[in-house]
Amino acid sequence: MYYRVLEFNILLTQMIWFEYLQFIVYLQQNQCFMEFSPTKLNAFLFFKLPSAFWCGVRVKSISPEKCVASVKHQWLNQNPFNSMYFAVQAMAAELTTGALVMYQIKKSGKNISMLVSNNKGNFTKKAKGRITFTCNQGHLIEEAIQKTIASGEGETLWLKSIGVDEKGDLVSEMDFEWSVRLKQ
Repeated sequence: MYYRVLEFNILLTQMIWFEYLQFIVYLQQNQCFMEFSPTKLNAFLFFKLPSAFWCGVRVKSISPEKCVASVKHQWLNQNPFNSMYFAVQAMAAELTTGALVMYQIKKSGKNISMLVSNNKGNFTKKAKGRITFTCNQGHLIEEAIQKTIASGEGETLWLKSIGVDEKGDLVSEMDFEWSVRLKQ
C-alpha cells in the first residue's frame, strides 16, 4: 500500500512539473514575458536572472524614458562590513539600464541583440536599508536603436544608473556600456 501511495505522489509531482513546463513554454512562445510591467519583469528575473531575484532586486516602475529598481540590505546580500555587497548593487543598476534597452527594442519591433560591453562604478557611501536605482536615459537608447536600424551597424552607448538610500543620499553610480546590433 505504501509503495502505491509513493508511486502516486511521484507521478503527481511529475505531472505538475510537466504542466508547469508546458505553461512556461506557452508564455515564452506567446511573448507574455515581454510585456513591460514591473510584475512581468520581476517574473523574468525569477526565471532568467535568479541570483538577482533571490538577492531581493525588484523593478518598481518602467516607462519609455525611465526605469526604477530597488533592493533592500539583508543577510543574503551583505558583505563582511555589514552593508550591501557591491555586486548586488551592480545587478540592480544593470537591471534598470537593461530593462530600458529591452523596452526600446520591443518598441522598435526589430530583431536586435543587446550586450553589456563595459561597466564602471563609483561607491560613495555604505549601502544600508533600501537602495533605489534609477536610469532615466530612454531617449538615448531610442536614438541608438534608430541609428542601428538605419545603418545596419552596431551602436554603443553609455547608460548611468544612480543608487540612493532611503534618506536620498547618493550611495553609488554605475555606468554600463551597451552594444546594440540588428540581427541578420
